[in-house]
Amino acid sequence: MVLDDSDMRYADALKGAREGAPHALDDLVVELSPLLWRVVRRQGLDRSESEDVVQSTWLALLRRIPDLDSPGALPAWLVVTAKRGAWRVQSKRRREQPVDQWDEVVDTTTDLGSDVVERLGMASHYEVLWRAVGRLSQRCRELLSIVAATDRPNYAQVAEALGMPRGSIGPNRGRCLNQLRETLSADPEWTN
Repeated sequence: MVLDDSDMRYADALKGAREGAPHALDDLVVELSPLLWRVVRRQGLDRSESEDVVQSTWLALLRRIPDLDSPGALPAWLVVTAKRGAWRVQSKRRREQPVDQWDEVVDTTTDLGSDVVERLGMASHYEVLWRAVGRLSQRCRELLSIVAATDRPNYAQVAEALGMPRGSIGPNRGRCLNQLRETLSADPEWTN
């Protein structure tokens, strides 16, 4: 089996962590944390809950390092672990939330505070943009949010995280962006 550059980095990092190297996983944390953040935030968690789940995901990796045999599967393993952590938090929150408050659940798809948007004079465009993003398919929303979370996304990691063929990431990204452009250009509030 031939390992690509990402797999080699993962293998080296996991080996270093198994051997007790203190900073063996630092580069992986920097590289993969934005992906985990987007995955967790897409599950509807707030910032504080997301911090806890992402941190718990990395701690789970530390506990499971001896068991991980396939470095190429590391991003997918982290994504699945993060999603499961988010689901646990959501389940706990639902059990604790009174039924009459369910209609007041806040949309957490964005990180930008409304006060920042207001001060920049972007509020109307911001709302129109997120309304248009909300009209995209779930797959498009996930793909665009993950690709937008990093400066140079690793398509192999994105493909693994979303369960898509690697060669389809770029074309699907293009189609999703075209759908978003079409939706925005058809909205009179966007063009004003």
